[in-house]
Formats: sequence, structure tokens, C-alpha cells
Amino acid sequence: MATTFGIDRFRSNLRAGKICLGASITFTDPLVTEALADAVDFLWIDLEHSPMSPEALSGHLLAARGKQAPALVRVGMASTAAIKGALDAGAEGIIVPQVRTVEEVRQVVDDCRYPPLGRRGYGPRVPTGYFRHGGREFADRANETIFVSVMIETVEAVEALDDILAVPGLDSLVIGPMDLSFSMGLGADLEHPKVVAAIEMIAAKARAAGCFVGAGMGTDVAFAHRMAQRGVQWLQVGGDCVYLYSFFDGMRACFNSLNRPGGAA
Repeated sequence: MATTFGIDRFRSNLRAGKICLGASITFTDPLVTEALADAVDFLWIDLEHSPMSPEALSGHLLAARGKQAPALVRVGMASTAAIKGALDAGAEGIIVPQVRTVEEVRQVVDDCRYPPLGRRGYGPRVPTGYFRHGGREFADRANETIFVSVMIETVEAVEALDDILAVPGLDSLVIGPMDLSFSMGLGADLEHPKVVAAIEMIAAKARAAGCFVGAGMGTDVAFAHRMAQRGVQWLQVGGDCVYLYSFFDGMRACFNSLNRPGGAA
């Protein structure tokens, strides 16, 4: 039968209490995914903030599959078409941004699972080995293993948090600290006491409800560490574009003294 490669390991690591670290993929070349796959606990393929075509997404998912790396796709919005396309291309998990209501979350969960648990349409070409291993057995396995997560990054979602956590089939919440701070009128002040309190409350309620907690963020390692201390279990810490230039920026800073008059020996 068709095999689910990385998501079982990802879920097992979370259940065992391991902090899982991942990278955002925004470039279109699948070599980026292949290069990072051995270094990370999961891949966060970003369709919300990057102009990635379905063909580019397929390339990344195939590269992840070849490396047996957990591949989560952040779709652009809570859309049946967007979720269906990502799953049929081989995504093992879905991250849906900017949800605000429990109705949206119910729709997301339904879009990710086949009947009778949901309303996902059948056409999983890649996950079934191009329909060699499809049918009821595949659908049951897919319903069991798909990792469904929604982002809590608005005041409206925080206010609906208890109802959202009660939705059957939701695997994880994902905190969006930056957007949450803007929604609270505290734009980009990620350490404001009200923002920190909201993050800690989201994490505590989710974990009490048996729901995993993730977060997306930039490359601030100290902030990522604080988020883990606040109860976040899986963290997307930066991504390909920033990794590319941050090394050179750091190296340039080390050489700046040599470019000052009298700096070179």
C-alpha cells in the first residue's frame, strides 16, 4: 500500500515531548527542500507568502518524500481547492492561516478527511502511488495520519479558542506571533506582556485539550527558545531566503573592521 513517510515520526516526536524545529520553504527550486530535509524535523512549505506554482509545490513534496521528511504545506487561505490540491500533491500536513471562526476550522478539518469523517474529494494521485494503492484502505489511512493545523493569529480566533479546540479531528494550533501582535493593536511588540499572556494562554489551553502547539517566526533563536518555554512544541524558525543572506551578513560584519583605515595589519 502507499506509505506515509515522515508525518508518523513527526507526530511520535511531539508525543514524546521533543521540541521539533523546522524551516520555511519559499524558493521554487526543489533542491532547497532536498538540501534542508536532513537538517530539520519538518518542512514548512509556504504558499501564503511566496509565489509558488502547483508545479513548484509538487517538486518540493517529491523531494521531501524522497528524503522521508515530514512535509507540511501552509496554504494561502481556508479554501477547499487550495487544501485539496496540496493534499493530492502529497502534503502530509496542512497549515491554514488567518482562521477567525469555529466554522472555518470545521471546514478545514472536513476538507482534509474523506467521508465519513469529512468531505475530501477523491483524487490522491501522488499519495496512492498514482492510484496503484488507493481505495478504502488508503482513505482510512489518510484520515488517520493527516496532520491538520490552523493558525491562531487574530483576536477573533483567540476569542473563539475554546470552540475551536472542541472541533474533532484538529491536530494542532499554530501561533502566529507577529500577526497576533498586530491584531491586538501592539504591532511587532512580541514581548509585550499582553502578547506573551495570549501566547501562553493559547499554548496552555491547547495542550490541556490534547492538541499540539506550533508557531511560525523569523530567525531569532532566542525568541524561538522563549516560545518553547511558553509551551510551543514545534517551531518554524526562519526559512530559506533569510538563511541565504544571514550568513553573509554575519561574515561581512566580521570583516568590517578590516575595511576601516588602519584596520588591516
